Amino acid sequence: MSASVLHQSVRMSTSTRRPHIATATGRDEPLQFVRDPLRILLFLLTVLTISQVHQHYPVLMKLRPALLLVIGSATYAYLNPRYLTRVNVFGVWPMRLIAALGLLACCSAVFGISLGRSASFILNVYLKVLVYAVLLAVCVRTARDLFTFVWGYVLGCGILAFFSLFVFGIKRTGTADFARLDHLYMYDANDLGVIMMIGLALTLLLLATSRGALRRTLLLAIALGISATIARSGSRGGFVGFATVGLAAMVLVNSVSIPRRVSIIALSLFALTLGAPAGYWKQMGTVLQPKEDYNYSTIDGRKALAARGMGYMMKYPAFGLGINNFQRAECTISPKLVNLSRTGPIRCTAPHNSYVQAGSELGVPGLVLWVGLVAGLIISPLALRRRLPRAWRNGTETDRFLFAATGFFPLAMVGFSVTSFFVSFAWLEPLYIMAAFTTGLFMVIRERRHHVASQPPMRTQTVVSRGRPGWRVRQSLLRLAGSPTTAMRTR
Repeated sequence: MSASVLHQSVRMSTSTRRPHIATATGRDEPLQFVRDPLRILLFLLTVLTISQVHQHYPVLMKLRPALLLVIGSATYAYLNPRYLTRVNVFGVWPMRLIAALGLLACCSAVFGISLGRSASFILNVYLKVLVYAVLLAVCVRTARDLFTFVWGYVLGCGILAFFSLFVFGIKRTGTADFARLDHLYMYDANDLGVIMMIGLALTLLLLATSRGALRRTLLLAIALGISATIARSGSRGGFVGFATVGLAAMVLVNSVSIPRRVSIIALSLFALTLGAPAGYWKQMGTVLQPKEDYNYSTIDGRKALAARGMGYMMKYPAFGLGINNFQRAECTISPKLVNLSRTGPIRCTAPHNSYVQAGSELGVPGLVLWVGLVAGLIISPLALRRRLPRAWRNGTETDRFLFAATGFFPLAMVGFSVTSFFVSFAWLEPLYIMAAFTTGLFMVIRERRHHVASQPPMRTQTVVSRGRPGWRVRQSLLRLAGSPTTAMRTR
């Protein structure tokens, strides 16, 4: 008698009243911090980059810890390649766009209006940003690595929120009739919106997927601290970004129930209201009256800056003014120089708009690449989510984190796309960190799906009850047929 016939006869004799018990082919590791030296260095670098806390301590600032961590991480990665992913990160589109932006920045320095200013910025700032982004991407091998780095960003925002609430003071600035954060050596008050809107989305990601009362309490405190910090900054761009992220969360994040989303947004709004300084809501109301604002009418207002920026891009369409040359252009080739006697002293003004900054300093190709990177980091993860197994939404801790990240990463980029419209952040870390995170997310999901697909189908165990007559015969026949069995003792 063949094994198949033998197995079929046993199935018929045992009937279907007892269920089959599936055995797993492997186990899923819980999401925890990765503690190898390379990831510890990058974790600390992320915390310092976002919080800039070392600037509060003169001794630390003199040591230049961020630069030392970049050099240490790069050196350790070079000497220990086994800690890096085996996937070519430049085969993933966000890193290709970053490489293209880096190459274009070098070309813009050569063909721009000031080689020295651009070259100095590339060597002192932009090169470190690019190296940091590549290091983050090549060090994401598993979901635990990505989880660790996301925590680094969130803790950096938590430190920044703590300093904004309890260390930095608020006061009325100039002739303004409202109070806001003052003497921030870390960032300008308007810059906080860019940092914090990404941080808020990443905090909500961890809050939605992490376990443990202590972790969740810490994350909730950080989320509320971020909301209060946005209010204390007095930034209208930050407020618009906050409102946009809240509305986008109701649409983009489907890994969290609607009542839970509403409750978290309501708590964040309550924290923002509680942290609002004097005159805050009156100042935010001016958003609805843009033509009455100085940014609409003055020569150095945002409207005039944007018009001049687009003019620079049209004048230098191929490579732009050169990276970091917008302020130099404002004092050398600006149209406002024509009316020097009428306008008074000339201000070398920053673009105050990341889109204008990208287009004017890197030309039309730079604007296309930069906008493509921002838009792609919103659209691509959402498209990926539609192809993921729906079981991941309520699966293991790792599955839930990866599935939720495909919604919360775009949410973070929505916050960046709005708030960066009001500040000059085209060449600074937040965008490139999110590009590295998204690249890591793509690689981890690809490897995980490949691993699941390559696993053999799960075998089943037939339960043989010792309480039934002839159980020994059935168990012997199943073993001869090669089927795993479990003998269940009954009373």
